[in-house]
Amino acid sequence: MTSERLLDELASGLTPVRSRSAARDGLTIGALAAIELVLFLMMGFGRPDLPHAMGEMSFWWKLISLGLLAGVAVVTAVRSFDPSVSPMKGLRWAAWLAGVALLTGWGIDTTHHANASLMTRLDWREGVNCLLAMVLLSLPMLIALTVLMRRGAPTDRRDSALAAGLGAAAWGAFVFFFRCGHDDPLYIVFWYGTGCVLTALAGRALLPTMTRW
Repeated sequence: MTSERLLDELASGLTPVRSRSAARDGLTIGALAAIELVLFLMMGFGRPDLPHAMGEMSFWWKLISLGLLAGVAVVTAVRSFDPSVSPMKGLRWAAWLAGVALLTGWGIDTTHHANASLMTRLDWREGVNCLLAMVLLSLPMLIALTVLMRRGAPTDRRDSALAAGLGAAAWGAFVFFFRCGHDDPLYIVFWYGTGCVLTALAGRALLPTMTRW
C-alpha cells in the first residue's frame, strides 16, 4: 500500500470539527455564571439585611474585589486554552488584584473591630460553613472550565489549570457573597481566602490529569 493511499484511508473517516472560539466559550461561561447566580437568589439564599449592608464600606470592598478577581481569572483561563496564549500575564494581574484587595481590606479593618477578640471575629463555626458553601458553589464553574480546557489545547496546562481553579473559586465566593452576613475584613480574608486557595490548588493539581491530549 502506498503512503498516499494509506493517508487517504486514514482520512476517509474523519468528520469536520467546529473550530474553537474564545468568544463563544466566554459567552457560554457568562451564561452559566448568570444562571447559577439567578438560581441561587431565586431559591431565597439572599441575605435579608442587604439594604443595611450596602451602607458599609466593607460590603462594597468584598463585592468589587471578588467580582474583579473572578472576572480576571476566568478570562485568563478561557483565553489560555488557545495554544498561542499564555496565562502568565493574567495570573500576574490576579495576584496584583489580590494584593490590592488585602491592603484595602486592612485599611478598612483599622477603623473597625478594635475591641473584638480574634476568635470572635473569625467565628470558626460559621467560617467552616462558609468555606464549604463556597467550594460547592465553585464546582459548576470548575466543571465548565474543565470541559472547555479539554476541548482546547493549552500549552501551559498547569498554569491554565491554576487560572481555572482560581476563577471558579472566586466565582463561588462571589455567589456566596450574596448570602454571607459577615462583613468583617479579617473574617473575609481568612475564610474566603482559604476557600479560594484550596480550590485553586485543587484545580491546578487535578485539571492537568483530566485534560491530557
